[in-house]
Amino acid sequence: MCEKSGITAGQRHTRGRSYVMHDLSSIRRGMARPRRTNPQRGDLMPELAGISQAFIERRLALQLTQETLADLAGVSRYSVQTLEAGTGATKISSVLEIANILGLRLELSSGSE
Repeated sequence: MCEKSGITAGQRHTRGRSYVMHDLSSIRRGMARPRRTNPQRGDLMPELAGISQAFIERRLALQLTQETLADLAGVSRYSVQTLEAGTGATKISSVLEIANILGLRLELSSGSE
């Protein structure tokens, strides 16, 4: 306790009022975890992981940074990042623009082929 103010450890004094400071670690432990989490590469569908890896390898072979690729394709750097992360959060139009700059072509086939 401070002899001059009469405030003990764990208290805070503001304009004539004193407040008890709580230990926040116990509050945080009781909180629920966030519902949304970023997927890990191992959790992705194999198709998305393969597409992501192909884009990464081609960009590196061309010695382009993510930012340079984004500028050339007319998309945001975030679009390139999410595409390479394989989260599936990139617009298909952005994917096609990036593929075009990298000289890649996307082909679709039916599941029965």
